[in-house]
Amino acid sequence: MTVVNLGTPRSAALRTEPSTEGRPDTRDLVDRYGRVARDLRVSVTEKCSLRCTYCMPEDGLPSIPRDDLLSAVEISRLVRIATRDLGITEVRLTGGEPLMRADLAEIIGLSAEAAPGVDLSITTNGIGLDHRIRSLVDAGLTRVNVSLDTVDREHFARLTRRDRLPAVLAGIRAAHDAGLTPLKLNAVLMRDTLAGAPDLLAWAIENGCRLRFIEQMPLDADHTWMRDNMVPAAELLDVLGARFTLTEAGRVDPSAPAEEWLVDGGPATVGIIASVTRSFCSACDRTRITAEGTVRSCLFGDDETDLRALLRGGADDAEIARWWRGAMWGKQAGHGIGADGFVPPVRSMGAIGG
Repeated sequence: MTVVNLGTPRSAALRTEPSTEGRPDTRDLVDRYGRVARDLRVSVTEKCSLRCTYCMPEDGLPSIPRDDLLSAVEISRLVRIATRDLGITEVRLTGGEPLMRADLAEIIGLSAEAAPGVDLSITTNGIGLDHRIRSLVDAGLTRVNVSLDTVDREHFARLTRRDRLPAVLAGIRAAHDAGLTPLKLNAVLMRDTLAGAPDLLAWAIENGCRLRFIEQMPLDADHTWMRDNMVPAAELLDVLGARFTLTEAGRVDPSAPAEEWLVDGGPATVGIIASVTRSFCSACDRTRITAEGTVRSCLFGDDETDLRALLRGGADDAEIARWWRGAMWGKQAGHGIGADGFVPPVRSMGAIGG
């Protein structure tokens, strides 16, 4: 299935239902390699208030027509199908930047009703979160992950192309004050912010946040990623180790991608998601829905299965679930970044959703 314009997809015309030949008779979202998806990521918009160099082009992504975006009701229906019929136990709303959706509280509220008791979180850059946190929590939000790569204002402005660090920090404080703790911070490892990594970790510990560093993947819209320029986890550990005593703790949560280290004996920890150098594809448990309603089984697989046309074409829940299972059955083995002839996906991270 072809996507164009930095990930803005083609029309929603349905194609042949994905093959499920050889698939075991199970309700779960299993693939050919025995992995089972339990974690659902739903992108709600391609828009963002920042222009991070590893994610967005300077002018932003092409706008998706409003009618092509899933509505709050459609998103909640997919959340209900996923949690009731497909074995999903965790739901996260992403973007772009989810706070760019004016109806985010409605999306959260309807999704919480559709999946009572299921962990419902957002990944956000935090800008404007201080003004909306109460309505989101009241709607049913249970957790927040904030993207923060540096606490150096100059570096932040250069990396994001926006001087908005104070607004991000205000959002983090608001989430903490609202009781959404422990609050997780995600930091993408970049060459020009590596020296500031110890300061970011110290800030996170001081402010009661759990920090996770993520190796940069070739998902930038400008397609400038080069493996020789990325910061590997081993180099980060050397930089952090010059200031802190790190003790490897492994994966505290076996289903989570982050390897954890105790900082100065604990209880504080730092996580590292070594997406490139220590691939965890063999244990991947995620399924993704793009803002336009297509199932994306892998970050690096451009094949997508359109559920939006099913939603709007009168399909019942069982049919939608069947197509979704078929989409995940065909999931690829891994990202293949280290393979000869590797080609990055057409969609950038901002268009896929984290």
